[in-house]
Amino acid sequence: MTMKIRTKPYGELEIEERQRLIFPRGIFGFEELREFALLDSAQPPFYWLQSLQRMEIAFVLIDPLFFRADYTPDVDPAELREIEIKGPEDMLVFAIVTIPEDSSRMTANLQGPLLINRRTSVGRQSISTNPRWGVRHTILEELALARRGA
Repeated sequence: MTMKIRTKPYGELEIEERQRLIFPRGIFGFEELREFALLDSAQPPFYWLQSLQRMEIAFVLIDPLFFRADYTPDVDPAELREIEIKGPEDMLVFAIVTIPEDSSRMTANLQGPLLINRRTSVGRQSISTNPRWGVRHTILEELALARRGA
């Protein structure tokens, strides 16, 4: 089944029902927005999380493992149970990306990962309990370090 949506990055699009995500608690700072669509970006490895309630609200996402192979969300197990995640195979993990106007120092928020149950399409934003993960990890710098084996 497909549905038409209006998006910030691409205008009107037709999406599959499986791309629709529900965040019962919203996203930090946008708690009133609960329905989103996960869209592939024109520039991999990025994705868009588009609000279905407010077209002007969309977040750029990245899989943290793309630039931090050692990343684990480290969240309260009760939060995983809340969205019925029983194991890693049930879970998609994304970080929200901040892109400054000059695009030079894109950062990813690894402290507040988005966790999505891939079976039910229900997600939540959580807070990592691991002090290693901050809100501004510089993607290109960390990717370069990883490629050098540092």
